[in-house]
Amino acid sequence: MKLKWNKRLLKERILKNLMVLSFLLIAGSLFAILFTVIQKGAPALSLEMVTQVPEGGYYLGEGGGILNAIVGSLYLACGGTLISFFLSIPIVLGLNVYARKSTLAKITRLSLDVMWGVPSIVYGAFGFTVMMALGMRSSLLAGILILALLELPILVRTLDEYIRMMPFELMESAFALGATKWETSLAVVLRQARPAFATALLLAFGRGIGDAASVLFTAGYTDRIPGSLLDPVASLPLAVFFQLNMPYAAVQQRGYAAAFILTVIILATSLLARVFSKRLSRNVVK
Repeated sequence: MKLKWNKRLLKERILKNLMVLSFLLIAGSLFAILFTVIQKGAPALSLEMVTQVPEGGYYLGEGGGILNAIVGSLYLACGGTLISFFLSIPIVLGLNVYARKSTLAKITRLSLDVMWGVPSIVYGAFGFTVMMALGMRSSLLAGILILALLELPILVRTLDEYIRMMPFELMESAFALGATKWETSLAVVLRQARPAFATALLLAFGRGIGDAASVLFTAGYTDRIPGSLLDPVASLPLAVFFQLNMPYAAVQQRGYAAAFILTVIILATSLLARVFSKRLSRNVVK
C-alpha cells in the first residue's frame, strides 16, 4: 500500500513540475518575443509612424509611417472574419441540429480539421490560381475572400466543439414542446453558444490579421490606403517582412516597431476574447 502511495505521489510531483515547466516555457517565449520587438523597435515608435502613410524614400530611411498597413490589415481581417462568420452559422447548425450524427457531419468535421491544418501559403497559392483563371489582380477583395476561407474552419470547429458540449436535453426539451429545428436553432443553440461566438470571432480575427502568406499573392501591397475593393492593399505582416529585408538600420527598426504594433493588436484581441466569453457565459446553462 505504501509503495502504491509513493508511486502516486511521485507521478503527481512529476506532472506538477511538467506543468510548471510548460508555463515557464510559454510565458518565457512570450516575454522573449515582446522584449525583442520592443528593444529593437522602440527607437522607431512615434506618432508619425501610426498616423502617416509612407512618403517617397520611406524604405531608404526617410519620413512617413505605416498607417496604410494598419488600416489595410484591419480591412482584411474584419472583412474576412465577417464573411466567414456568416458562412459558419448555417454549417454549425447543420452539423448539430439537422445532421447531428450523420456520416455527412463526420466527413464535414474531418474536412474542416484538414483545412485548419493546411499551411496558409497553400491558401495563398490557391487564391492566386483562381485569380489568374478569372483574370483578377491582387486586391482588397481577393485578400478578404482568401482570409475568409482561411478563418472558416477556425470559426466552425470552435463553435461546433462548444455546441457539442452543451446538454443535449436542452434541444430535446425544445422538440418536446413542439419547436421546429429552425426555432430550436435560434432560441436554444445560438443563444447558448454566445460565449463561443465571441471567442471564435476574435480568435479568427487574430489569425486573419497576423497572416502574411495567404495575402502575399492575393492582396498585394501598396503604400496607399485602398479606395475600393479592387485596389491592392498593404498589411502589417508584409510591412514587417519588407522592412526587415531592407539593408538600412532605420528601416529595420521600423520593421520591429510594426511587429510590436501587430503583437499588441493580437494580444488585445486575445484578452477581449476572454473578457467577452466570461461575460456572455453568465446566463448559459452548463
